[in-house]
Amino acid sequence: MNLTTWWLFVTATFLVSAAPGPNMLLILNQSVRYGFRRSIAGMLGCLSALLIMLSISAAGVGLVLMKSPVLFDILRYSGAAYLVYLGYKVWTAPVHEVGVSADETRVESNWALYRTAFLTAASNPKALLFAVAFLPQFIHASAPQLPQIIILLATFSVVEMLWYCIYAIGGLSLASYLRQTRVLKWFNRVTGGAFIAFAAVMALVKKA
Repeated sequence: MNLTTWWLFVTATFLVSAAPGPNMLLILNQSVRYGFRRSIAGMLGCLSALLIMLSISAAGVGLVLMKSPVLFDILRYSGAAYLVYLGYKVWTAPVHEVGVSADETRVESNWALYRTAFLTAASNPKALLFAVAFLPQFIHASAPQLPQIIILLATFSVVEMLWYCIYAIGGLSLASYLRQTRVLKWFNRVTGGAFIAFAAVMALVKKA
């Protein structure tokens, strides 16, 4: 892999990762509710799922999913169902009195935050199909592939984590306002509704 190809991958990944979606929305929500430090568990959960998907695509397993409409639909509807459940959980999440700090509102363990984020990222088979189409474009077939894959996955991890931190810090900067009981209640409803909207799109959009 030459430097030009690597920079193209960095640029493409930077732009793709910046787009708001279920992962970024979840990190924003976790940062507002629990603070930046605890939202790191969610970041690692999302990143773990995405790296697994990218690794699967690199191994060629994603091609099976792309060519199996039945399997794709099973994963698509399962993922949509999970996002509806997550949207309901966020919509109905308890709110706290004004002035309560993030450290005083710990209602979920770090493992729970990680698990929720992992399942959120893993619930979208479109991500796997995207990985199948995206990652191979930057791998030179004539060169050893394993070193290239390692470099691409490491680069993806850094860029993705950068955007997670940007979203989390953005949420944190609004946290003092959003933690007001009335405002947080509406924030939960908006983010919960957005998760349900993502689920509807996932369920309705065809593989093509």
